[in-house]
Amino acid sequence: MLVENQYYSYNYGDLPQGCQLCVKGEKLVCFVTGVCPRQCYFCPVSDEKFGKDVIFANERKVKGEQDLLLEANLMRARGAGMTGGDPLARMERTVSYIKLLKQNYGASFHIHLYTSLNLVSKEKLELLHAAGLDEIRFHLDLDSDALWARVTLARSFPWGIGVELPLLPTKEKEIMNIIDFIQDKVSFLVLNELEVADNKQSHLLTMGFRTKDELSYGVEGSVECGLRLIRYVEEKGYSLCIHLCTARLKDKIQLGNRFKREALGMKKPFDIVDEEGLLTRGALYLPDLAPGFGYRKKLAECNKEEFVKRLLVLLPEIKSKCHLREEDCVIDEEKPRILISSHKIKPLQKKFRTLGLLPAVVKEYPTADQLEIEVDIFS
Repeated sequence: MLVENQYYSYNYGDLPQGCQLCVKGEKLVCFVTGVCPRQCYFCPVSDEKFGKDVIFANERKVKGEQDLLLEANLMRARGAGMTGGDPLARMERTVSYIKLLKQNYGASFHIHLYTSLNLVSKEKLELLHAAGLDEIRFHLDLDSDALWARVTLARSFPWGIGVELPLLPTKEKEIMNIIDFIQDKVSFLVLNELEVADNKQSHLLTMGFRTKDELSYGVEGSVECGLRLIRYVEEKGYSLCIHLCTARLKDKIQLGNRFKREALGMKKPFDIVDEEGLLTRGALYLPDLAPGFGYRKKLAECNKEEFVKRLLVLLPEIKSKCHLREEDCVIDEEKPRILISSHKIKPLQKKFRTLGLLPAVVKEYPTADQLEIEVDIFS
């Protein structure tokens, strides 16, 4: 009987190499573009990215190659997953990023890529292989086999070849048909627990799908469908490794481990990192750009340089009146504020307020967007 593994997922045979690094939080997520030739009704891509030619490295918006490398360095990445949209929609960019990562981190830096079959050609696969791609994962159309044969084009190259599919409980028979087709053509299959996404593209809820409980985005019956499909492979005797990747793995294991790695890479000497990888730190805000209603919108629309200039003017006075050393306070240019030890906020709160600043203790993600989980402002 198949049992849940240590990552809260299920594997039949060995985990693909890309998955082995992913569950440890060692894979950089390189979102190459939101452009895609398909319009899947279950697509989880956010409205910020869907259909838009934008680039992200984890949560960091990429404006140049230095942003991609910065994020990889912060999390001490040992590999990357090239995703989208469809990376093949922007081949030149995808190839250049693969080469960039290999050149900077070496041949052992493992890179896998997700793509539909719509844009696949032998010429494009040759370019990807020559750039250094280690593993390719195809998303086959569940409702049409017209392009399935393109999977065989990848067999001309010595890399890992797999198929990755969403576990729609209503498409169990269709997934079985895909398994029958790919079982002697690829080495592994990844089955993803279906999740309801908070975006405009996903229509799962309006189509009658339901989450399995109030605290999960996982769709009812999705994991059970995956377990039946694994039994089907076992009964057929197919030599196909399968990873049933659950929502819990992604949330608790993959993201948690990545946050821990990122926290160690981006923490200030005075920051406190908890067991989940979240940062606790003190922060001094200008009153007109402090957490509260509309804070994220203000951050996106404000002239950050002007706020940083105001903080730079205040910084010498803060150090003098509060007896802070150079290393005790740092200006955060991304979220214009001054970062200090959380232990200094309460005893110095009155002095900070007399200087026109709002002192706070903040718990936030160690990501480029530094999303706040808790903000305790001393007013």
